[in-house]
Amino acid sequence: MAVGMRQLNGVYTQLFNKLHGRTGHLFQGRYKSILIQKDSHLLEVSRYVVLNPVRAKMIAAPEAWKWSSYRATVGSDRLHPCLTVGWILGQFSRKRSKAEQEYRRFVNRGIGKETIWTDVRGQAILGGEEFADKLADHLRKHKRVQEFPKSQRYVERPLLEKLFTDTVVRDKHKRDRKIAEAVEKYLYSQREIAAHLGLHYTSVSRIINDRG
Repeated sequence: MAVGMRQLNGVYTQLFNKLHGRTGHLFQGRYKSILIQKDSHLLEVSRYVVLNPVRAKMIAAPEAWKWSSYRATVGSDRLHPCLTVGWILGQFSRKRSKAEQEYRRFVNRGIGKETIWTDVRGQAILGGEEFADKLADHLRKHKRVQEFPKSQRYVERPLLEKLFTDTVVRDKHKRDRKIAEAVEKYLYSQREIAAHLGLHYTSVSRIINDRG
């Protein structure tokens, strides 16, 4: 997948720019990938993807975006040969029509709700702490996570109260730097940090992205 995305961001972008007489980036932001623990997490990711245009306020409802897999998944469009929807629909019902209906409801319930990124640990893993612990080697190799002992990450990691002292909280620069450290080094979720600091989770997410 990573090789394919590099090809897409590199060769395809160059060809597109040459064809349309433009320069610069074609896709916003860098390619990201995460490890997922459960089928329920994978369902959340699928919902997150098809709701991206809605969150960006480009459309009011996911069925209005013809470039995603949503319309084919709910039976509104013919399936593209490269698209398989059996697993996703199978999570809702064995009967195709009912599964499509339930999937549609599942996606619509996600409109306006928090995204999966508030629960992603170390910007690389979506799952519980035990799951993340088993993937320590991956975390140490992940470019956005500094190397640090396993015991420090979980058993002896500092409490949020210790990380965010009054002095830190009063200084926006220090606070933002400590937010990034809490997420990337100690694997606190953005939701946990937002609740502790009395911030909205989107504010914490924005701080992390701005520092990336």
